[in-house]
Amino acid sequence: MATIHIDRLLETVVKTGASDLHITVGRPPVIRLHGHMRSLETKVLEPEDTISLMKSITPDRNQQELQEEGGTDYGFAFGDAARFRVAAFKQKGNVAMVLRQIPSRLLTFDQIGLPNICRALCRRPRGLFLVTGPTGSGKTTTLATMLDYVNSTLDRHIVTMEDPIEYYHQHKKSVINQREIGIDVPNFAEALRRVLRQDPDVILVGEFRDLETIAAGIAAAETGHLVFATLHTTGCQGTINRIIDAFPNQQQDQIRVQLSTNLIASLSQALLPRLPKGMVAAYEFMVITPAISNLIRENKTFRIDSAIQTGKKFGMQLLDEHLWSLYEQGTVSEEDCVDRSRNPGAMQDKIDAHKRGLGAEEADDGEERAVLRT
Repeated sequence: MATIHIDRLLETVVKTGASDLHITVGRPPVIRLHGHMRSLETKVLEPEDTISLMKSITPDRNQQELQEEGGTDYGFAFGDAARFRVAAFKQKGNVAMVLRQIPSRLLTFDQIGLPNICRALCRRPRGLFLVTGPTGSGKTTTLATMLDYVNSTLDRHIVTMEDPIEYYHQHKKSVINQREIGIDVPNFAEALRRVLRQDPDVILVGEFRDLETIAAGIAAAETGHLVFATLHTTGCQGTINRIIDAFPNQQQDQIRVQLSTNLIASLSQALLPRLPKGMVAAYEFMVITPAISNLIRENKTFRIDSAIQTGKKFGMQLLDEHLWSLYEQGTVSEEDCVDRSRNPGAMQDKIDAHKRGLGAEEADDGEERAVLRT
């Protein structure tokens, strides 16, 4: 019964275009549709339901890990319809699962609204390109789009390290090898240690999780490879600080120098419900100019935001600027715009001023006052 059941649930997810399916004891299955949680019209799940649903799709190796560690992650294909990334875990002694739908169709730069300069950066022979943002902000999709661009237009050897593999890439103009953590290689650090012998041009590190992985990723960029990596941080300034803070004090100056010469760009994103339906990404984008490189080296990251504001000609923008333009166009709601902004107080003041029909100058003054206040 459970297999039919999970198939029906997954069909609903694919048909509605939901991003996630939540399965937990005590309520019916729930889907996340256009950013909102919706219960499905089925029975409330009992402990034995979630166990049989889990067993119907989970490989033995992962069932064992769930028993021993209390949680496991893996990916699987639902026929030709879609792929899913699954997190199965224990809660209150029961089994729960979250299945994230991975679109089978790769998107283009224009479809996801990436800044144009990203194309040029993808053609660079070396350097570190960071894509950051909270879980579920679309980092995987952005990276898949950039890799597909490289794969389609350049002859490169691309090696990815993912946990688990989400988008499956075919060989196009490039050769692409995708290594899954836990199946093809034990961990990110080991994968990075081996990769330099595999004659790579482009390396994707699924996640900068720990000191060892971050250090190896920066070293790979330094030795003449284009490295893409993700981090769970918000904002470009926060990303730089997070990387430097991962290192012991005595190494931080050296890492600042390495970052200032090897980082080529940082893209921080948030995913919001689009009006009336769908999702839209808001971006903060920083290209490393000589000026920003100096700020990183001299430990003046607090000045990065103003450097981004003056770097518009390079396609740079702050997250709050992009959110404001999405709000002005009527693409996102006021609540979502304020919730996702880095400075909610200033954003709320700006929106209130806008509603009162104040001139742009007064709204800007209000924003400055709010910054001083916060």
